[in-house]
Amino acid sequence: MKLTGGQVVARALREYGVEYVAGVPGHGIWSLFDAFLQEGSEIPFIQVMHEQSAVHMADGYYRACGKPMACSTSVGPGAANTIIGLATAYTDSTAVFYVSGSPQTYMQGHGTMQEIERQQDNAFPRITEQVTKRAWQAHSVRTLPSIMHRAFSEMLTGRPGPVHVEVPMDVQVEAEEVTIHPLDKRLPVGVAYPDPKAIEAAAKVLLSARRPVIVAGGGAITANATQELTALAEKLGAAVSITWNGKGAIAEDNELFIGAVGQTGTTCGNQITASADVVVSVGCRFTDWSASSYAKGVSFSFPPGKLIHIDLDPREIGKTYPTEVGIVSDAKIALGQLLEAIGDADAAALRDRNADFHADVHKAKADWRAQVEPRESSRETPFTSQRPLVALRKVLPRDGIVVVGSGNTQGSVKQSFPVYEPRTHLTSGSYSPMGWAVPAAMGAKLACPEKKVVAIVGDGDFMMSLPEMGTAVMNGINVVFLVLNNQGYMSIRGGQRKFMGRHIASEFNRHAGNGEPYSADLTATAKAFGLEAWKVEKDEDLESTLEKALNTDGPTLVEVIVSRDAAGPFATGWWDFPSPAYYEKEQEAYAEMRAKEQML
Repeated sequence: MKLTGGQVVARALREYGVEYVAGVPGHGIWSLFDAFLQEGSEIPFIQVMHEQSAVHMADGYYRACGKPMACSTSVGPGAANTIIGLATAYTDSTAVFYVSGSPQTYMQGHGTMQEIERQQDNAFPRITEQVTKRAWQAHSVRTLPSIMHRAFSEMLTGRPGPVHVEVPMDVQVEAEEVTIHPLDKRLPVGVAYPDPKAIEAAAKVLLSARRPVIVAGGGAITANATQELTALAEKLGAAVSITWNGKGAIAEDNELFIGAVGQTGTTCGNQITASADVVVSVGCRFTDWSASSYAKGVSFSFPPGKLIHIDLDPREIGKTYPTEVGIVSDAKIALGQLLEAIGDADAAALRDRNADFHADVHKAKADWRAQVEPRESSRETPFTSQRPLVALRKVLPRDGIVVVGSGNTQGSVKQSFPVYEPRTHLTSGSYSPMGWAVPAAMGAKLACPEKKVVAIVGDGDFMMSLPEMGTAVMNGINVVFLVLNNQGYMSIRGGQRKFMGRHIASEFNRHAGNGEPYSADLTATAKAFGLEAWKVEKDEDLESTLEKALNTDGPTLVEVIVSRDAAGPFATGWWDFPSPAYYEKEQEAYAEMRAKEQML
């Protein structure tokens, strides 16, 4: 067929199963956008208010359903606005297809069309190279079909991640006789299987365990390994802890679930995992948040604990901790083979031998419940950040999806909002930008229109992407925005107070007036955008309002006023943040924990 470069991109996206493209139009891309209206390459286009949100939307879409969505921007500032979104997808290993425009090939190097060219001509792809698995520049229409199938292969195989394809303005409009390559003829068949010797060695280590723990990371969700992970835990009697992105890898009402590890983990998650003699890590890369900044004995204890590390990316094996057995494999396959390698009789003997361990798990979970329950059941107002989560869990279906922003809200959800199915808790676990959750929730709703979707954000996070309420209304994306308003960046204020004893610029106050707390009227703002919206300040209104929002036909917002003080998640682990030298008391406490860190 004779197709323009824009048509090649649009047809390939459609034939490769992409159902939506999100973005903002501009001079450098409108010819490609026009192709989305051409017969044979029609794809619904979601116009967002900010280019960063387009990438976050595609990110949330993939996390919710495991299929890619596309995003697209113009050149210059519009393209640069995508970097935070691409970095978020890259660090959390989510597949996003990003296509941008660029100056005409014959004008590159002259500073035309917002070009950055002082060090390299048309240098923008040099920027995206650091936050994508691969970036391509199409220099002709003839090369585009090959670039498209290679980009999809890179994005979807191995460790998933975002890719960038740049199409110059002249290539978008020129036409050539080309063929769109069928994707199923260009992708490898199957997934990565583990070395049988590694499985045999891991089974042997597991059968010697007295305190076995499985740590589920985001890789367990990506691999759809929930069933195998749960079966292995139950067969061994192993406790299961999770990272932020691993939340949902096991139903949290399973008696073996012990909560999260790390700085805002649960006390039982940290205590039991740190005391394990064998840890099976599934798709976890041991970030500082999840490993308590590597302070030995807080979240992990390697050695004497032995680590069986399952990961699709060999670069993660042994990167941070010494590994007893490293298994490079798809997590679902590796866990399935471990299940087969451990006989029922041996597993039963292991469970019987570890009765003391199971008693410790039961007590640690009870101790944690005693600590967190007063905040969850508090009827005081302004609310604790936990109380609205308990109310939401009562009215949200078991398969409802929560998309969670950064800060205190993120930690509180991790500790106090149980989830029961994979891909029903979405959060930006590694890069953790503010402004992610609102557009990501809309992406999740596009991916799973039959499910209830709630974005849970603080007011600071929400205002980073507040204009996307217009996107939700214009496109009829029925998401509930639950905004926990504490009038500032309270997770930052808490850290400043802890490490320095005072805070600066983390509260929203009337600095030019009387110093009183400040907040925009978010409920009125949402109504101005066209949403149904409610402000909740009384406990008796909480559950009924959330239920009403979930059952409203259209996007809604519920603003809940929460306390600034003692209302965030519990800091149960350790996070390495040094204090200035002039804070001697804080320096002493820091030095004690810093001495426990192990960076091997």
